[in-house]
Amino acid sequence: MNSIVKLPCDDRSCGWYAALPEPQPARRLVGEQRADHVVIGAGFAGLAAARRLASHLPHARILLVDAQRVGYGASGRNSGFVIDLPHKFALEHPDPLHKQRLLGLNRAAIDQLQTLIGRHGIECQWSHAGKYQGAVGQRGLAYLEHFESLLADLGEPYRLVERRELASVLGTDHYSRAIFTPGCYLMQPAALVRGLGGSLPENVEVLEESPIQRLEKTPSGWVLQGNDGCIRTPSVLLGTSIFTQEFGFLRNRLLPVMTFASWTRPLSDAEMARVGAQADWGLTPADHAGTTVRMTQDRRLIIRNTYRHVPRYGRSIDDATRARIREDHAKAFRARYPQLAEVPFTHTWGGAYAISRNFTNFFGQLDDGVFATACDNGVGAAWGTISGTLLADLVVGASSTRLDDIRAVTGMPSLNPPEPFLGLGVSTRIRWAAWNSRSEL
Repeated sequence: MNSIVKLPCDDRSCGWYAALPEPQPARRLVGEQRADHVVIGAGFAGLAAARRLASHLPHARILLVDAQRVGYGASGRNSGFVIDLPHKFALEHPDPLHKQRLLGLNRAAIDQLQTLIGRHGIECQWSHAGKYQGAVGQRGLAYLEHFESLLADLGEPYRLVERRELASVLGTDHYSRAIFTPGCYLMQPAALVRGLGGSLPENVEVLEESPIQRLEKTPSGWVLQGNDGCIRTPSVLLGTSIFTQEFGFLRNRLLPVMTFASWTRPLSDAEMARVGAQADWGLTPADHAGTTVRMTQDRRLIIRNTYRHVPRYGRSIDDATRARIREDHAKAFRARYPQLAEVPFTHTWGGAYAISRNFTNFFGQLDDGVFATACDNGVGAAWGTISGTLLADLVVGASSTRLDDIRAVTGMPSLNPPEPFLGLGVSTRIRWAAWNSRSEL
């Protein structure tokens, strides 16, 4: 019997979610239910898994269960990048085939999302905008040069963008140089996730605000116990990211980390003219501990930096900490846009995700009838989409080249040191990275 210890507890100030209309009332888990398959977690991975199961098994009853509302959790809280290129750690992998497999998987996810957005008319600011990776000072420029060498080795297209041209897009001369890569897409994550949830096949039933408190293995399958009901099923798919360990799986192998963002109200015509910025672009830092900046299609500026080790997830962060983070974001904003110093942030929010010490994603079977994809290592939109899709293929026994690829590039996240050494080590490393990267913040 596996009992949940800590449930999701996200803050109530996610700008992406607040910008959407109020959803319809939630349908909750009540009474005893039976299903052929149950998917837990309605983020990118869970939504993709449920959709693919329904495609394979159109007459099966599939339940998709989430502790919160669709779009409210981590998948609706990221900075809105759907990245084709793996992050730097994966790009440094010595095997070229490994990197090509990752690229193929991410690009398959992008194609899949684009098809669904077009087919179902999902309004989510979807845009093939590409991505800038920017450097401020010498530290950032050194990282940028390394990134350029990795792209050249991979044979991927890119373009160097110098300060003047970059300023004409971003509206700030804060950055010395950037590398532009064309394969990234931008979107409104909460809108995309909600749109995906609202366009699922008819044999997928979504149960929201229905935390599963306990998994119990029985001779006939699994019993999923909620607050006001339970589900009996032979098959459970976990798209629960960091919370997978709360079900008793991958314990001491996942690191819960939270990143934070703030955004402004939409800028006026006069403010846009004052800084000379374009709308709809995204910049990530060459130094991974630096600052991500985005301008949305509706002209909101987003600042994202600050990392925290959050062993209790959302409950690890209090209002005072959030206020300090907001002020740090304000400093980064004013450094880039002093002409907009009077423009306030309207929302500051965090989102928890899972990383592993060996930067390895988990994909596969955990127990009889239990399957999972976990630990996206910071590339959640693309990885969640393709890994959830292929997890459903694995469950039903389908085969494909993509399934072979994901099996080849995934494995077991390494074990973590015990507490309190883990918390001390992670927190110290985060602080040290922030100190070293202070010129890029």
